[in-house]
Amino acid sequence: MKRLSVFLLLIISTTLLLTGQRKIINLPDLPGYVTLKCDFHLHTAFSDGNVWPTIRVNEAYRDGLDAIAITDHLEYTPHKDYIPVDHNAAWKITRNTARDYNLILVHGAEITRSMPPGHVNALFISDANALAVDSVWDAFEATIKQGGFLLWNHPGWKAQQPDGIPRMYNIHHRLIRNKWLHGIEFFNHKEYYPLVMTFALENNLAVFANSDMHGAISEEYAGKTHRPMTLVFARERSHDSLKEAMFAGRTLAYFDDMLAGRKEYALPFFHQCISVGKPYYQNEKSIYLEITNRSDIPFYLTDGVPGTPSSITLPANSATRVVLSKSNTNPLIYNVRNIITGESEVLKVELKY
Repeated sequence: MKRLSVFLLLIISTTLLLTGQRKIINLPDLPGYVTLKCDFHLHTAFSDGNVWPTIRVNEAYRDGLDAIAITDHLEYTPHKDYIPVDHNAAWKITRNTARDYNLILVHGAEITRSMPPGHVNALFISDANALAVDSVWDAFEATIKQGGFLLWNHPGWKAQQPDGIPRMYNIHHRLIRNKWLHGIEFFNHKEYYPLVMTFALENNLAVFANSDMHGAISEEYAGKTHRPMTLVFARERSHDSLKEAMFAGRTLAYFDDMLAGRKEYALPFFHQCISVGKPYYQNEKSIYLEITNRSDIPFYLTDGVPGTPSSITLPANSATRVVLSKSNTNPLIYNVRNIITGESEVLKVELKY
């Protein structure tokens, strides 16, 4: 009976593997690039997470991601009495599973220190054990020697910044002078930090959104359309192209129907999502046209100029009818309320018809 039960379990597991379904996320590519959906901040039982590493692959596949990094804490391993400490273990366990699920797996770890400098993810490394050293600066240097990417996590996390306001300290400025700090989280888990956009723009840092998940993803974002993810604009869907794009800063942060990042990527991304049709009818007073939004992101256009609709909502994957005054000579210029391009700025767009 025991052998039969094991046999049945293997059959069920194999069937689930073969019939797994992947969500399709409707987001456009930019000209010359493919849009990769990624989560670079995940934990497992090898630090303080509650799941086995392969679960992270299953979740990412189901959620329609292209790439993940498991970033278990180097300095915090509360399950060490039960699970041997090997900071490369989660990567070793998941790399074949990720391959089987057509998922790009980035080798990573989290350098976990008090503020300053706070928590920093080391991505694209080759040996996490080499980063487990006493000096945090030596850990950063070991990351760079391995060709790694340093990502500053949750800079406004209230456990380290009680007022929730991110601050840059001397060690962050030193990292930037050395060109060792490459990215910063705008969205982390369920919160975001507007001041991060100033840090990113002033210091040429890529902008990220990550889940920082410890438990099961499926239980954390009920009622949300999607989990936090970083959109990376890579030349192709490969590990090396992903790395090149991140070092080049071609990213947008995406969570809760909001985008955040540089205007140079946010503006073409918006225009790839929407199209303005030619007027399909007009009379002596009005012009009628449709604006189509082909993406999963609704867009909220506000602050229209006089003579045009004051606001327009473009729901996800839909066409919206717009009626304009025939006497209007003003362009359709709007602020996109849910695309953040600065600490207190949103994307401004012009719709041409």
